[in-house]
Amino acid sequence: MIRKPSREDGRATEWIKSSYSTPDGPDCVEVATTVDTILIRDSKNPTGPRLTLAPTAWTDFLPYASGH
Repeated sequence: MIRKPSREDGRATEWIKSSYSTPDGPDCVEVATTVDTILIRDSKNPTGPRLTLAPTAWTDFLPYASGH
């Protein structure tokens, strides 16, 4: 895992990128957690749009994503 600190709404947020993705590429998604949400962003565009999911939605999404 590769960890990248940042700030979300003034709070420290630690983004995690898969260990399958190295600092030199390939790029992939990064995930961070806050008190009540899971944040997902594209590592190629860290200031771009993000998905914000409730923990239950994230839990439902993981089996789908791991199967593809």
